[in-house]
Amino acid sequence: MKIPPDAIIANDKLTAYLLVPKARNDKSKFLAQAGFTQQNPEALLEAIRLLATGEEAVQNRADDYGTFY
Repeated sequence: MKIPPDAIIANDKLTAYLLVPKARNDKSKFLAQAGFTQQNPEALLEAIRLLATGEEAVQNRADDYGTFY
């Protein structure tokens, strides 16, 4: 399955979740190693969109929140 190029990626998902340091399940340190920080969330958005256009999405699991790819 391909993720549509116009898939909605909420800005808050980047700026208030992925790029925010957390005590548990911190993703920001991992992303910072690749150069993605709160100062450049648009770079992360662009990288996600680029990856999504070139690869197939693979279902990982599903739960009450929805399907995870």
